[in-house]
Amino acid sequence: MFAALLLAWTWPAGFDVQWILWSLAVLLVLLGLIGSVLPVLPGPALIFLAGAMQAIWQPDHAPGTLGWVLLCLLLALSVAVDVAAGALGARWFGASAWGVWGSLIGAVVGLAFFPLGLLLGPLLGGFVFERWLGGLKPEQAARSSVGALLGTGLGLLLRLGLALLMVAVVVWAWLD
Repeated sequence: MFAALLLAWTWPAGFDVQWILWSLAVLLVLLGLIGSVLPVLPGPALIFLAGAMQAIWQPDHAPGTLGWVLLCLLLALSVAVDVAAGALGARWFGASAWGVWGSLIGAVVGLAFFPLGLLLGPLLGGFVFERWLGGLKPEQAARSSVGALLGTGLGLLLRLGLALLMVAVVVWAWLD
């Protein structure tokens, strides 16, 4: 809709509206890459939006069917990685179901306390659940919490990789 308004607007002679649209698309892609590492921004969704914007204003250079399927799959996979990374890391380090649930809940609560909450949420959530609900000793609970922290870090790297793949699909369509 925004692109349609820009195109319908009466611009001064010699002004190129395409420049604004390209700038907006590049800005969305850059914000998407930043957001793939900083969960406060919906990174992969912004990259998807850049591809959708390209499809609206230049349908000849839009992702094809395979491109849209890839973008949708990569977007869904990045959301799954976002949610599950800390919990899977905790499980890998021997956490019980209590630790996994604590890491998941801690990750969600941690989003409200950006930026430290992103790292400390899964760590503290896993520790508290393992220690008090799972009845583990502090050393054992700390071990599974470190796993949650490492899983969250690995999840950030995976999400960045998925975002780069999404950018590749969008850029491929732009250059095609």
